[in-house]
Amino acid sequence: MTLYLNTQADLDRAIATLVAADPRLAGIAQVAGTPALRRREPGFTGLAAIVCGQQLSTHAAAAIWKRVSDAFDPFHHDLIRTARSTRLARLGLSAAKIKTLKALARELKAERLDLDLLGQQDADLAHAALTALHGIGPWTADIYLLFCLGHGDAWPGGDLAVQEAMRIGLNLDARPSPKQAAALAERWRPWRGAAAHLWWAYYHAVKRREGILPNEAARPKPKIAPARPRPVPATSSAAKSRAKPARKPQSARADKRKK
Repeated sequence: MTLYLNTQADLDRAIATLVAADPRLAGIAQVAGTPALRRREPGFTGLAAIVCGQQLSTHAAAAIWKRVSDAFDPFHHDLIRTARSTRLARLGLSAAKIKTLKALARELKAERLDLDLLGQQDADLAHAALTALHGIGPWTADIYLLFCLGHGDAWPGGDLAVQEAMRIGLNLDARPSPKQAAALAERWRPWRGAAAHLWWAYYHAVKRREGILPNEAARPKPKIAPARPRPVPATSSAAKSRAKPARKPQSARADKRKK
């Protein structure tokens, strides 16, 4: 049976179940606090937003997605399928991401893909179905299953923050590879998605404690710096007077010719 993380209460109960089953997570949960449930819009819109944000900073991804979603409102796979690639490129999408979005749109148009029904499948089967699509890697598949469909057992073992959190929290010699992280996560079935939320929260708590990440609650509001006086441009009259010698009066030049 597929379990879901649809509400904050679902996540809280799942983490309590994990801590009871694996005592190592008790200390992790104490440092992490209560992880907040993350959810995104499902369907083509949610998956397209994740694709647009691949390998980009949060700020850049949000800016590009806003341009794309504003340009195609309502956002539908038929509009992306028939859109010119040059238009999509002007919105900030790379050639690879355009190819991926158009391939997804064609699969949806042909009814060979049902993104919503994937959430009813076993996490590993749903993961395999997504990664079989052009341009959809393991991280993208897992993030879609977990955040867009609320799949309780989706496991983003390739996420660097999850790997680093596991290295610290489990006292590992090195950051685990995706394969090693998957082996360690077997103990947390069928709530590996809840475990991922816990590890993300632990990562941010540890990095804030180390001063690497800011504490959002305590972050001061930025101060507006006073306006600085504008420098005098190099082409000002004063600069010109220094660059070129002053011309002699017309009368002086006339006197010289007479001599």
